[in-house]
Amino acid sequence: MTLFPFETAEAVSEREAGQVQPVQPEKLSSNPIENMSLKGAILSGHDGALRVVDGDTLAIGAVKIRLHGIDAPEMSQSCSDMRGDIWACGAWSKAVLERLAVGAIACVEKDRDRYGRSVAVCYGAEGDLNAKMVRAGAAYAYAKYSRDYVVDEEAARAGGHGLWRAASQPPAEYRAEKRTAVAPQMPPSDCAIKGNISGSGKLYHMPGGRWYEGTRINVASGERWFCSENEARAAGWRKAKG
Repeated sequence: MTLFPFETAEAVSEREAGQVQPVQPEKLSSNPIENMSLKGAILSGHDGALRVVDGDTLAIGAVKIRLHGIDAPEMSQSCSDMRGDIWACGAWSKAVLERLAVGAIACVEKDRDRYGRSVAVCYGAEGDLNAKMVRAGAAYAYAKYSRDYVVDEEAARAGGHGLWRAASQPPAEYRAEKRTAVAPQMPPSDCAIKGNISGSGKLYHMPGGRWYEGTRINVASGERWFCSENEARAAGWRKAKG
């Protein structure tokens, strides 16, 4: 299993550069984790079954764990490759973590986030899974909260691994855009005509019109909804063009 989608996230096509060598993770051992302090750690198997939620979130039993210091693409997020094609980088990042999080896993909590999740560094028999995700180019170093994996990100970027082979939007920026997206304004009952007041005067916008979706009604400023065009015209509004 490669760590980037075939014919999407490669820096160049195989026709141009020969066989592209994917980044392969080290295979994690299924033997018990050794040479680390497990005091207070959350252990797969012992504390419940391990489940991968997305590229930076695990669950062990009932405990949801956000991987410390990294930020992976959201499951709904897509990225563009070097050819301009769209690929599901969020789903791919999750698949990489599923490949890495095998065998015995121990998560050492460092903090709790505002959602009540354990923020932890998770280890397999061969090391830090958080670091492995960043080095594979399947997640970014979340430098806003920790610089622990900045060097790993620099290595992934220099090697053109994973997301660094493609044009991807940082997950934090993607989430911010989703939060600020304007939700559709719902009309009262069946009166869906928008009576807007602008520099062009009092205009009404019909559903399906060019400016309808982008028009917001502010009742406090004298704008209103109309149930029919006759009602709008009688009130002094004229129909918007387009």
